[in-house]
Amino acid sequence: VQLQASGGGLVQAGGSLRLSCAASGRTFTSNALGWFRQAPGKEREFVASISWTGGSTLYADSVKGRFTISRDNAKNTVYLQMNNLKPEDTAVYYCAASFLSVVTTKSYDYWGQGTQVTVSS
Repeated sequence: VQLQASGGGLVQAGGSLRLSCAASGRTFTSNALGWFRQAPGKEREFVASISWTGGSTLYADSVKGRFTISRDNAKNTVYLQMNNLKPEDTAVYYCAASFLSVVTTKSYDYWGQGTQVTVSS
């Protein structure tokens, strides 16, 4: 089972990026999916979660109104659209699959390898 995250890069403050995470080896159409991030010297933190149907989403306060999580179950892929990026968004971003079907901040048991997002001021 593999979760492959992509789409990271270097962007100026105020810019946008779209992260993708494709699953292989099994389908996660019945599982909630999420995004986390870890900045240098800090613990990994929750960013966003989406339910198995895509009908429910949950965001960290720090990204609410700027980031949008979505999923395409036909492609077994989850996305994170990041707008109005700030230097404090700089981190390695990880996608994850939960053993639950509803949105959750911590109940994840499959993790991707991470993609670097760097926001310059």
